[in-house]
Amino acid sequence: MKEIYNSGRLKVEEFTLTLPSGREIVRIVVRPGNAVAMLPIEGDYCYLIRQYRYPIDKYIYEVPAGTMDVGETPAETARRELIEETRLEAGELFPRGYIYTTPGYTDEVIYLFEAGDLSFSDKYEPDEDEVIEVVKLRTVDVMRMIKEGEIVDAKTICLVHRCFFGI
Repeated sequence: MKEIYNSGRLKVEEFTLTLPSGREIVRIVVRPGNAVAMLPIEGDYCYLIRQYRYPIDKYIYEVPAGTMDVGETPAETARRELIEETRLEAGELFPRGYIYTTPGYTDEVIYLFEAGDLSFSDKYEPDEDEVIEVVKLRTVDVMRMIKEGEIVDAKTICLVHRCFFGI
């Protein structure tokens, strides 16, 4: 293994590995650390964020999400990030599994949660590098937005389906 980049939170490594077929190849693996994503649900409504994403130079609709700090459990991260991104505090968190984001080049896992029993928090401390608008939408409108391509974020689509269809 050869470390190409290390910012503390994000690492990029180069590996020479042998595939199950016996063929030897060189691969780059990005290690951003694990993350969580939450879908706050309140009756027939749910909360998404509309966030500016620099790599694609546009705003997109997403579920609130964030990177786990060292020593945090996924549930602890979910509670912290939900407040940081939406000002909402969850009285209940329901695990909805996890996903690998892009296993072709990263080992990142995102733990998925449904957030319920919501209240507004006075602990709100947004990250200075985020441009976020909180949006309350009817669940049927979120489904339509996914179907019509207005919501294109993979973790959001996965989590909405897990929460509403048990998929």
